[in-house]
Amino acid sequence: MDPAIAFGHVLRRLRKEAGLSQEQLSFEADIERNFVSLIERGVNQPTIRVIFKLASALRTSPSQMLALVEKEIKLPSAATK
Repeated sequence: MDPAIAFGHVLRRLRKEAGLSQEQLSFEADIERNFVSLIERGVNQPTIRVIFKLASALRTSPSQMLALVEKEIKLPSAATK
C-alpha cells in the first residue's frame, strides 16, 4: 500500500477514535480543514511539522502514528529480509 494512503487511513481512524470532525482536528492542529481532508484521502502528504501538530492534537506521538502507518502498509521487519 502507498504510504500516503496508509497515513490517511491511520489519520482518519485516529481522528474518529478521538471523536473529532475534520474541522475540529484542523482547529486543534492549526492547519486548514481541506488539508486534513487531502491527507486523509492520500492526495497530499504532511510535512514533519504537520505530523507533529496532528499527533499533538490527537494526543499521541508522531512515532506512534508512524508505527501504525507501518502496520497499515505491512512493511517487512528487518528480521525477515
